[in-house]
Order: sequence, then C-alpha cells, then structure tokens
Amino acid sequence: MPSPEDIANRDLDEAAQSANMSLRDVQAEIDLNAERIAEIRAEIEALDGDAAQLSAELVAAGRRVDLAAEDVRLIEERLEALFAEERSIRGRLDGHDRSISGLLASLQRISANPPPAMIVNPSDALGSARAAMLLSAVLPQLQQSAAEVTEDLEALQALKSDVEAEADELSANLQTLREERLRISTIIRARTQGMEWLSEDLLVEQAEAQALADRATSLEQLIAGLETRIAAVTAADAATRAASAGQTVPALDEETLRVAFSDDARTEPAVPLVSARGFLAQPVAGESFLPYGAADGYGGTSHGIAIAAEPDAEVVTPADGWVVYKGPFLNYGQIIILNAGQNYMIVMAGLDRIDVDEGQFVRMGQPLGILGENPIEHLLAANPDLTGPTLYVELREGGIPIDPEGWWRAEPLIAESGTS
Repeated sequence: MPSPEDIANRDLDEAAQSANMSLRDVQAEIDLNAERIAEIRAEIEALDGDAAQLSAELVAAGRRVDLAAEDVRLIEERLEALFAEERSIRGRLDGHDRSISGLLASLQRISANPPPAMIVNPSDALGSARAAMLLSAVLPQLQQSAAEVTEDLEALQALKSDVEAEADELSANLQTLREERLRISTIIRARTQGMEWLSEDLLVEQAEAQALADRATSLEQLIAGLETRIAAVTAADAATRAASAGQTVPALDEETLRVAFSDDARTEPAVPLVSARGFLAQPVAGESFLPYGAADGYGGTSHGIAIAAEPDAEVVTPADGWVVYKGPFLNYGQIIILNAGQNYMIVMAGLDRIDVDEGQFVRMGQPLGILGENPIEHLLAANPDLTGPTLYVELREGGIPIDPEGWWRAEPLIAESGTS
C-alpha cells in the first residue's frame, strides 16, 4: 500500500478513485467472508445443538448394547443348560442301548435253541412253557424300553431345535451388538471429524477476515491521506488562481503548505509566495546581522538583510521560482535572481559558485550553490569587522524592496522540501 506522500499531486485524483474502487472490492469480499463465517458457525452450532440428541442416541445405543450383551449372557446360560440336558438324554439312551442289547441277546439265544413244538413233542412242554413265560416277561420290558427310547429321541430332537433357535438368536444378538458398537463409533468419529473440519475452515476464514480488515484499514487510511492532500492541493490551487487574478489571496494552514511543497514533480510554484509567508526556507544557516532598513555605510539604507554564514556554506532557494539571472554583479560577488511569481522577485548575492541555470525552475529548499570564504565587499562599509562569508537577500514585490524578515522559518527546509 503506497503512502499518500509518495504520490504526485497530479495523480492524487486518480489514486483516490483507484483506492475507493479497491476498498469497495475489499468490502464486498469482507461481506462474503462474513457470510461464510456465519455459515460455518451455524454448522458448528448445529453440531453443538445436536449434542443433546447425539448424547441421547449414544445413551440409547449403550443401553441396547447392554441389553444385547445381557441377552447373549442369558442365551449362553440356556445353551449350557441345553447342552447339559443333551448329555443327560444321551446318557439315558446309552443305558437303554445296553438294556435292549441284553434282551435282544436273550431272544437270540432262544431263537438259536427253540423249544420243540408241543404238538410235535409233548414231552418238551416244560421248555415251551418256559419260553412262553420268558417272552411274556421280556416283551413288556422291551416295549417300555422302546417307548422310553422314542421319548428320549423326540426330546433330543426338540432339544436340537431349541439349540439351533438359541444359536440363531445368539448370532443375531451378537450381530446387533457389533452393529451398535460400529454405529456408536461411526457417530463419534463423524462428529469429531466434522467439528475438526469446520474448526479448520473457520480458522482459515477468520484469518482471511483479518487480512481483509487490515487491507480495508490500510485503504481507508490511504484514502483519508489522499483526501487530505487533495483538499490541500485544491486550496493551494485556489490561492494561486486568486493571486493570478489579483484577488484577495486566502491564508493557508501549515499542513496545506507542507502538502503543496511536498510534490517533487511540480514545475511551477506550489502556492503564491504571499500564502507561504512564514513558511519559506531560510536560504542559508547563520545569523542575520544587517536588518532591513539599516544604514548601509554609503549614506543610504539596506534594501535587504545580510546573514553571516560558515565558509563554503550551501545556499538553497527560499521559495519556488524560475532563475531569471545568475552571474557576477559589481562588488556583490555572484548573484541569483528568482522570479517567484505574482510580481515577486528574490535576489541573493555573495555566492562563490552557482549550480543552476538561467530559465531553470527550482523548488523551495533546492541547492543553488555555495558561499566562498570572504564577506561581500559592499557590506564592509556597514560592518568593517566582517571576516567570514555572508549572503545578502532582497525580497521585491512589483520591483519595490520589502522586508524579508518573517517570511521564512528559522531553519532551512532542505530535508522537508525534497530537493532534486
């Protein structure tokens, strides 16, 4: 962002328009950025607002997990009981197997040595009776064992069905348990990731908002500075137009003068000379010893002032103007005459070297040349004790000398005026 002081006066209006357009663009970006931040915060608030519902869901899911775990435990206990009952039935079946096997073995023996038929061999009637008695005793036992076996087999079949049903229920409950745990983990992970993403987006947008706010502040400061300079330049131009038209010249404040004289690109006086009274650069550092109107030692009065300075001191132009003459003049040494505009002339004498050319426009504070080591011979009549270099300055309005005192500051403005 450029400084308002770095912009030439002729470019102030264009720079102000450009800065205002940039500020409008930045403000539009700020509005969009604020909308994005509001949206992200709304999403974060929505997630926070869903926290109660999420907590309730997590609690409910936790309860379902607990119930499923309890069901699994009960089913496992029932399966254990069913397995124990199965072992018992299988034990009884093993006993029936042994009993039936014994009966079948006895019947097999009878079948191997059957008693003779009574009709054929009445003498073996006792054996037949024994066989009949044996069969009559074995048959009920065999029928009872068969019934018990059938009952146990049916019970075993029903038990297997119960085991299969319990196993299916156990598998379903275990699946439910896994699904609930996965759901809880997914909900927690999704919410955590969502909060992290939103938080990161919010930080990015907030950083962008700060950068935009800083740029807007810089643009506002630039615009304010440009407007101040534009107002100062406008006031200076108005004063110049008034002076050129012979009208009353308005007074200018110090800030307006500073802005007007800060334009290094100017090619004509920044303000009318009369408006800069009290603000002009003192042409050389030193002490004034010959005031305006004092006796000049030749029976007349001084039309200017004399300033005692150091040897080889630099002389600067006290005001904007054009060099209309440079060169030696009588016993005044090298002199420079500046046209400061609006019928004002500035005469400076006593230079040993002049570094500007006739017709050149010079700006206030710009170096003109240097003094030598000896005083101006014309001034020795008024002050015979002079030994060092001096600068003689006259200010003329319409060709008539006026008192230069009070027209410039006490110190040179070389650093302030931007010499080149």
